[in-house]
Amino acid sequence: MNSALENLRRDFGGDIIEPGAAEYESASRSVLTLGSPAFVLRAENVGDVQAGVRFAADTGLSLSVRGGGHGFPGFGTNDGGVVIDLGRLSDVRIMDKDRHLVRIGGGATWGQVSAALAPHGLAISSGDTRSVGVGGLTLTGGIGWKVRKYGLALDNVVAAEMVTAGGQAVRASARENPELFWAIRGGGGNFGIVTAFEFAAHPTTDVFHGKITFPASEVAGVLQGWAGHLRTAPEELTSLVNFANPFAGGPQAPVEIHVAFDGDDPRLAAKAIDPIRRLGTVTDDDVALKPYADVLVDGAAPPPGIRLVTRAAFVDAGSVPEALRILAEAGAAEGAPFIAVRSVGGAVSRVPDDATAYAHRQAELMVMTTTAGPKPVIEAARTALESTWERLAPHVNGLYANFLTSAADKDVAAIYPTRTYERLAAVKRHYDPANLFAHNHNVRPQ
Repeated sequence: MNSALENLRRDFGGDIIEPGAAEYESASRSVLTLGSPAFVLRAENVGDVQAGVRFAADTGLSLSVRGGGHGFPGFGTNDGGVVIDLGRLSDVRIMDKDRHLVRIGGGATWGQVSAALAPHGLAISSGDTRSVGVGGLTLTGGIGWKVRKYGLALDNVVAAEMVTAGGQAVRASARENPELFWAIRGGGGNFGIVTAFEFAAHPTTDVFHGKITFPASEVAGVLQGWAGHLRTAPEELTSLVNFANPFAGGPQAPVEIHVAFDGDDPRLAAKAIDPIRRLGTVTDDDVALKPYADVLVDGAAPPPGIRLVTRAAFVDAGSVPEALRILAEAGAAEGAPFIAVRSVGGAVSRVPDDATAYAHRQAELMVMTTTAGPKPVIEAARTALESTWERLAPHVNGLYANFLTSAADKDVAAIYPTRTYERLAAVKRHYDPANLFAHNHNVRPQ
């Protein structure tokens, strides 16, 4: 340890934060998880990331990588190990104006990206929260407000600069280390630390965005009608439904349909959105034209003592009616979790199933439940939550890694079908045979 620490202090140019330091309390936690790492390494450049990786490998300490720090399982921190914080590697630079190629540091957040691209009339299909990190979201998916038109965030990656478990800096693209490039688009942080991404952005206008609200009593019909409309709606329209919000009345909470129409033509937007307005009794409608950067919301850490338990799975077209019926019934019961249903399809489904390690291309919807509260509340809600997912089981498939609280073997098996997992494991054996990058939805090299 002493020799490895001496090498680190010699080679690392950023901040080395240890217990007792003034900034340790804030540096040791991620957004959703408290931690007590032995070392938090705030990297200034790629060389620092390499030094941090070598230090973790030499000492045998567990390694966490932090971008935005929003991961539900708390991958951005640990107890007694090393955290490499990428927050200072956050530059956003347009590389090629004609091809809209953008280089984004691995520690950037989507708020930084959207703000940097807005003056150039550009955007990237991403998530929906400003403070979420580009790296964590992209490496396992990226379902946001442009997903039906431009695909997942990972579908827009054209290259990545990485530091592998051996401390080497490599580049992954369709031509350079192509199997690694395949793996990082869906395989998470299993294969190294991405210090920079190259994305293909797209020209954007302002977008029509907001929510249309209906009474809780109309949830069953609204859900079915919404899904039916999205099946034939233009791909410029992406939408999600929230209901049974325990902070807004639980079973009596209004049904909120959030929409984003990717365009500024009011006639086309109305043609796409008006069928949703006709699904029931509209109690509120705040859809308006706004800059795309303003569509992203601010993320917030839960108050101390409050835990979040999330789970998300996919629904193929044939199972949509029954899955939505079960969700409507579950949302009407006392103690229901917060339920969200997101539209997918469109551009996502046109990418070949084996083109990336993201394995759920044919899903029409993604379903998510969230339970929030102190530990007694979480425990009290467990039975009802498990019952809901048991009923859903025949009608859903897979799991969406970005919205999972847990990272057990059964979760990883649901994220990655067998053939995908086997191919990922082969890449893992090549680039990380000792499984240094294990603090994730882990693909083991064996």
